[in-house]
Amino acid sequence: MLRVHRRPLGRTGLTVSALGLGGGALGDPALSERDATALIDGALELGIDLIDTARSYGPSEERLGRALRGRRDAVVLSTKVGYGVEGVQDWTGDAVRLGIDEALTRLDTDRLDIVHLHSCGADTLVNTDVIPALVDAVRAGKVRVAAYSGDNRDLDVALGLGAFGVVQTSLNLCDQRAVAAVDRARRAGVAILAKRPVANAPWRFDVRPVGDECEPYWVRWRGLGLDPGELPWEELAIRFTAHFPGVAAALIGTRRLEHLRRNVEHVARGPLPDDAFRAIRGRFEERGHGWAGRV
Repeated sequence: MLRVHRRPLGRTGLTVSALGLGGGALGDPALSERDATALIDGALELGIDLIDTARSYGPSEERLGRALRGRRDAVVLSTKVGYGVEGVQDWTGDAVRLGIDEALTRLDTDRLDIVHLHSCGADTLVNTDVIPALVDAVRAGKVRVAAYSGDNRDLDVALGLGAFGVVQTSLNLCDQRAVAAVDRARRAGVAILAKRPVANAPWRFDVRPVGDECEPYWVRWRGLGLDPGELPWEELAIRFTAHFPGVAAALIGTRRLEHLRRNVEHVARGPLPDDAFRAIRGRFEERGHGWAGRV
């Protein structure tokens, strides 16, 4: 069976699969417990050993905890904190500390491999105790790597603080604002996890999908006027992101194992040809250079 290759996670000492499973769909009430477990099982069989979730993803953490019981060491678990703790103000040290403790319980584990401050604003990063609280959890052995998830100026500020071993940000054909930050992180040994690597697949829609989560990317995709050549759009997109210099892993959010399997096959074909990669970068610089990263 084809299995996805693995890469160093920056300078953290961890290695991860070049594709990770985004855990948002695992918290969807429309996805049965049985199907959620089958998706996790299938991901592991494909060699996907990085799973990224968050406290805001409904029952995703609990489902992962149950599905991974007895095989916790087979995965690198990533989650996100800073908000949503009952009776505690969001974006405080207490919200981070208690969020980590709750995640440990929900995920049924004694340590979390990666914990992100989830879309935390730059001013909060600088002026509150959220970073010290996360660093304390690393020192206590509850967390292996302190991380940040965000975009735009917030990401730039986060990288400048030198507190994070991993950052997660949007990067895809239609969303390349983070390119400079990715290069900066790579030079500093900070690992990049790329979210939304296929830009919500805007090519699925013949007309503007008004009100759909994909709508902003559809508008960008049409505006860029990219030519996929002989490659299917999905393959062009995932190879662009997963093999972008400095990216440790691209996070695929899906309910369908077949979708994961296809992306493993695409990534196994390696980076895009240089001319195709340069064409995508050049078109974005020409038409999309002022677009903000999608949070």
